[in-house]
Amino acid sequence: MSNLRSPGLGPIIGHTTDHSCCIWIRAAVSGDEGAVLASENRTLGVIAITHENKKKIKVPEVYYFRLKREFDRTGIFNLGVDVGIGNKGTDASPSLEPDTEYIVKVGTLTVDDPFPDDESIPSENISNFLPNSRVWLDALVNLNGQHTTATFRTFPTGNADQPLSFILGSCRYPGLLWKVKEADRIFSPVRRIALNGYNSEQHNWNHSTISLDSCRFTLMVGDQIYADLLNRFIPLGRADSYSEFQERYLTAFGSPNMKRLLASVPNYMILDDHEIEDNWTQDRVKKSDKRTLFNMAINSYMSYQWSHSPRTFGRRLYYNFDCAGYPFFVLDTRTQRFINQIKNDDRDNHMLGRPSLSTEDEPGQLERLLEWLQKQQDNIGDAPKFIVTSSVFTPNPISARTNMDVAEREASDSWPGFPNTRKEILKCIIKHKIQNVIFLSGDIHCANVAKMRFNGSVAAEKLKSFSITSSAFYWPFPFADGEPSDYVHNSTAKNQKDTFKIERGLTMDYTAEGFTQDDNFCHISIDKASHKIKVTAFNKVGEIICKTGRDGIERPLITTLDLAQW
Repeated sequence: MSNLRSPGLGPIIGHTTDHSCCIWIRAAVSGDEGAVLASENRTLGVIAITHENKKKIKVPEVYYFRLKREFDRTGIFNLGVDVGIGNKGTDASPSLEPDTEYIVKVGTLTVDDPFPDDESIPSENISNFLPNSRVWLDALVNLNGQHTTATFRTFPTGNADQPLSFILGSCRYPGLLWKVKEADRIFSPVRRIALNGYNSEQHNWNHSTISLDSCRFTLMVGDQIYADLLNRFIPLGRADSYSEFQERYLTAFGSPNMKRLLASVPNYMILDDHEIEDNWTQDRVKKSDKRTLFNMAINSYMSYQWSHSPRTFGRRLYYNFDCAGYPFFVLDTRTQRFINQIKNDDRDNHMLGRPSLSTEDEPGQLERLLEWLQKQQDNIGDAPKFIVTSSVFTPNPISARTNMDVAEREASDSWPGFPNTRKEILKCIIKHKIQNVIFLSGDIHCANVAKMRFNGSVAAEKLKSFSITSSAFYWPFPFADGEPSDYVHNSTAKNQKDTFKIERGLTMDYTAEGFTQDDNFCHISIDKASHKIKVTAFNKVGEIICKTGRDGIERPLITTLDLAQW
């Protein structure tokens, strides 16, 4: 048995509820060489809660958990739910208290493996080689290093009846050479504002005082890594082996500011194309080299991002969660998207996978989303419902409007190439009168806010729906893409017409505003008292982004959305 060590990466605070919290770490073993993990060693995590609401716990319980080689020596312990390996001398992990701050210490152990070629040793067998977990208490509490402590606050109980704030962002280009530090810079203000909120009196500001609350979680909606540093056609910097995918995650999640953020606040993630390959679609898997690439990319993704996310639907990558009674459905708009090979025919294009053909089949992602929307309307009425889609729901690119050719819409790598999937979601919203649906997106390297409106019936016209986009955390080439004029600002305006036909005279139009190509993240706050959502865009140093209009007046990039009352 080796001594207790600091984790090689982590901790990451993952899925959190009002009674539990998922903690992720990765072990580092001296015998490992990149993606080649020493078969004679198995690794375990050791974890304990040391403080509750800043009060030291007299005798913390200590738990073991597995860090499996098949998940690149990563693993999770769900505090408040998991029991731990062997459970020797400890009780099951007790349920956590709502809206309570906890400090957690984590470490790793390396165990000699008597069965080095057996990949599936039951945890009970491993526990036979372990001492009582309490023997590690002093060593764990005194363990020093930058990877040993996580601090988090559980979610409050509630029924969408109180304020809620969170951070939205996407797209962290890794940077080249001397730009690597730039790619990490923004995560320092993300952490600061997530933990402490924002008050303009503490900053250089020439507008009226602005105050924002601290945040319950961060939501990173794609391209947390760039597997294809340049693009999929250029070998330079392109990940095409497991060790290269591994390196991308170790570099991204191990950078100083990102590392501190991930250990300070609950984090929710979902992938987009750059976790695999630029503009990835499922139909590429038919090619043997792409199938191999996909397997490596998704194995890495599941180890480093999916594993600390909610497991709502087993091993599916999409999931849902609630915070303070506000519901979120996080879509996988990348691995299940399918584009058929028939020229100028998008009828068999599916953003969320092909729909189930029989009631005996497992429901597909689209069916589950539609069922979830209806259930939320039944359970919480008109309270806001958030759909997370890495690809932007609205606005469309000017080049991919509804009346454009199929090839142009498919080339957008977004919702315009999948009109039937979009239509089914909008039909469901209108048919079941689902109020206050908000889409949260990233991807396009141009933050903005869109306001949708439905036409064609009295009931449809009463519905309110919005799309909020935050992108990019870091993208050094604003001249290459993301130009605001490349996107529709008003779908009914001349030269921008983009009315989306739903069915039987029902249509959707939209306006978009608040565009910025600056490196950014968005602070989103929900206020039930005023029935509003405020979207505040921050730059890479944590200042509110300002834009100067044609009238010469500088204005902060803050958008207020008026929701239907709930």
